[in-house]
Amino acid sequence: MPQLPDDLDAVAVRTWCSLALEALGRERAEIDAINVYPIADGDTGTNLYLTVESAAAAVEAVFAAHETGTTAPATADAVRAMAHGALIGARGNSGTILAQLLRGMAGVLADGGDAAHLRLALTRAAAAARQAVAHPVEGTVLTVATAAAEAAQGEEREVPAVVSAAYEGARAALARTPEQLAVLGRAGVVDAGGRGLVAVLGALVEAVTGQAPVRGPRTGSGKAAAPVDGGSVVGLPVGGVPVDGLSVGEGPLDCPEDADGGPAFEVIYLLEARDEQVDRLRTRLDALGDSLVVVGGDGLWHVHVHVDDAGAAVEAGVEAGRPYRIRITHFATESGHDVRVQAEPAQRAVVVVVPGDGLAGLCTEAGATTVIARPGEPPASGELVDAIRRAHAREVVLLPNDAALRHTAAAAAEQARTEGVRVALVPTRAAVQGIAALAVHEPDRGFDEDVVAMTAAAGATRYAELAVAEHRSWTMAGICQAGDILGLIDGDVAVIGADVPATARTVLDRMLAAGGELVTLVLGEDVPDAVADALEEYVREGHLAVDTVVYRGGHQRAPLLIGVE
Repeated sequence: MPQLPDDLDAVAVRTWCSLALEALGRERAEIDAINVYPIADGDTGTNLYLTVESAAAAVEAVFAAHETGTTAPATADAVRAMAHGALIGARGNSGTILAQLLRGMAGVLADGGDAAHLRLALTRAAAAARQAVAHPVEGTVLTVATAAAEAAQGEEREVPAVVSAAYEGARAALARTPEQLAVLGRAGVVDAGGRGLVAVLGALVEAVTGQAPVRGPRTGSGKAAAPVDGGSVVGLPVGGVPVDGLSVGEGPLDCPEDADGGPAFEVIYLLEARDEQVDRLRTRLDALGDSLVVVGGDGLWHVHVHVDDAGAAVEAGVEAGRPYRIRITHFATESGHDVRVQAEPAQRAVVVVVPGDGLAGLCTEAGATTVIARPGEPPASGELVDAIRRAHAREVVLLPNDAALRHTAAAAAEQARTEGVRVALVPTRAAVQGIAALAVHEPDRGFDEDVVAMTAAAGATRYAELAVAEHRSWTMAGICQAGDILGLIDGDVAVIGADVPATARTVLDRMLAAGGELVTLVLGEDVPDAVADALEEYVREGHLAVDTVVYRGGHQRAPLLIGVE
């Protein structure tokens, strides 16, 4: 029998995220089906899955950065990445609460992953989640999280015993939720958000013990059977009334039990703001609607609220700081009850991921639907699916513009295909390749012909970017020091320089040595126009037959992106 881990290290955190994603993937449909509080949108399982997907992707990015090293990342780096990924990718009530739970755990586990730290982490997580909710309600995921923390406190042994105790405490609490919340009791189901948390804790048990926990139904006092883990909820009777196909509302917050008279819109956004501004924002949003959850800290917050005036909720965010990734959902439309005549879908659309606001405007003008990938915040597959839906077309060409998004984009394309959309994924690896593909897009020609032309244009575009080295390290071009300017050609470090202009000239010389007709320069927001003017002149003088186009990329990770066609 393999030795059990003494503490929760970075590898265990990575395994936990992966197993939690698998578990929520298996149980997503059933969790959606028992989604009975507070809004009839049937998406708790999906929201939890997308939130964990973002957390797992962030952890994988930390490990990818250590691929050339001989040791795994520090536990602190892994848990902070997990929390940050969940925060920026949180969806719905349930996902927002889960993000706060993971953030609460990360704040403790960054200092140590032994049994004592884990017990404290679970306690801090449950408290942080309650503090984030404007009006906590018992019989929800908050109750389940508190029970898990309390059960863990009674276990003094090693990490596996602590997580197993937390899991069992959560399962028992979940089974009692129909007794605590009347709407659950009438429907004969447990809380959907709580069930998702049990799945996440079950994945933690498996990550540290190597064995999946025993799964099976646990019941409360007998007032209502309570399906847990793998238990089916279809056809479960309560008081002689079958509840086949239930899909009403979700998890943990403060809406009235009758959701029909509730707010019309769900508003979600990320917010860059100071703590004191967020305190005032909470007060204002609480007066506007309900189901208010604000989670985060250190200048970055995730805001979730149900309101009738969506514009006022966004304006409140603008007054507090800088809101972005704004998502507004009309509940009637989402639940299929909207009676308005929907516009006929377009025949074809392009969905493109861009690294900054500047390119988003450029691509929007060209007719594309855009998804902004901000520095350190790659979009999850759910965000790409949302963009495909917004494009509202029978055929969609998807341009991920990042090699790291290949699997995410493929998952989004597959999901959209199940919804009846014909999707072609063009595997663009950089924004300049996406620009080249979009330039040859012709919606009036055949779909396959259009995709071939866009793929060919992207493939004929070599790409490069300039980056600032964060620390001393080995590269394919030699040893770089912190602060050096790195020139990456087709994803590999080819040049190490002291400043942006000189490094860019060397990169251009190497790329144009193989030929080219057009150079594309995309400037970051801090790069002055004079740099672009100088580089354009440099190309014109050294390569007479080569044209240059310049775009402003806005707030993007790289100070300069370069494309050569």
